[in-house]
Amino acid sequence: MNNSKEKNVLDSVIYNYTTTSNRMEEENRLLKSTINKLKEELDRFREPPLMVCEIMDVFDKNNVIIRMPNGNQFSVNVSESCGKIKAGDMVLSDQKNLNIIKKIPITKKFNIEKFVIVEHPDISWQDIGGLDRQITEIQEVVELPLKKPELFKKVGIQPPKGILLYGPPGTGKTLLAKAVAASTNSTFIEIVGSELVQKFIGEGAKLVKEIFELAKKRAPSIIFIDEIDSIAATRMEVGTSGEREVSRTFMQLLAEIDGFKPLGNVKVIGATNRKDILDSAVMRPGRLDRVIHIPVPDKDSRLSIFKIHSKAMCLDKGIDEKTIIRMMEGFSGAEIKAVCTEAGYFAIRNDRTKILAKDFFKAIEKVKQEEKLEGKDYLHMFG
Repeated sequence: MNNSKEKNVLDSVIYNYTTTSNRMEEENRLLKSTINKLKEELDRFREPPLMVCEIMDVFDKNNVIIRMPNGNQFSVNVSESCGKIKAGDMVLSDQKNLNIIKKIPITKKFNIEKFVIVEHPDISWQDIGGLDRQITEIQEVVELPLKKPELFKKVGIQPPKGILLYGPPGTGKTLLAKAVAASTNSTFIEIVGSELVQKFIGEGAKLVKEIFELAKKRAPSIIFIDEIDSIAATRMEVGTSGEREVSRTFMQLLAEIDGFKPLGNVKVIGATNRKDILDSAVMRPGRLDRVIHIPVPDKDSRLSIFKIHSKAMCLDKGIDEKTIIRMMEGFSGAEIKAVCTEAGYFAIRNDRTKILAKDFFKAIEKVKQEEKLEGKDYLHMFG
């Protein structure tokens, strides 16, 4: 009897030991597998990054010309595992020797609409005040050729391919461009020159080309290039890779403008605050040769702009518009709009729907203070 009990106890101990041993072996196996995976992951993280390059020319299956992201070109070797490579393919190369490691399925084309603003504006000429002469000139140069191209054929003249709007910030350059796009029912494609250079190093010229291709597909269309001076400033001796990139982008812009048919239904509008630094090449006949100044509004223009932005506001009858207009001397159109908005906020804060003269006075002072702060920041930036 005792022997039987001892045997059962021993069997139980052996079973528990075997079970525990098996469980520990399984855990040990899982831990080893996890450690191996972590080691592989660490080794992968330690590998140097590969560069994305474009194949420019192929000499033979083992030697090609590649273009780096900064625009430089090199003759390099090709790994046999890459397979057949042709000009235009995108590849990965190691950073040390630039040898091609792998071909990758990346298209050379941008999804342009992710990088530019494409819209059909609904701004009318009546929404713009104080720029009657400029509106008339833009209508003659941009609107008329888009609406009545046959008229120019009959007369036998070629309208300008584009115009340049210049003047201080906030004076209505973008509004004018959007208004002419709306009046001609054109696609409005907006790009900012400074972003074009900063965001797309090595790709600026290619992006410009594809923007113009999009404009032709969406014609009639207007390409609006804000801050055009950032890519079209007077060319100096090209030194750094950044300067070379700006130069390539500018030359591509000129080539695209030159490539337009005289009576094409794509127009280019450039805008700048710094006409004095622009390269004369962009303003020569056949390019952006119609130059239109958009000045800071005078007294009558300020009144016109003020009436546009305050027409929907509930104004107190005692408001003296002349006094308000006089207090806004030197204000741009954007600042006059800001005054109307701020005056509305002052009324809301006092639980009123009617805007009083004191609301406008406070709003004018606030906009003036903000302008002073911005001026100080600007001076601080440029020393």
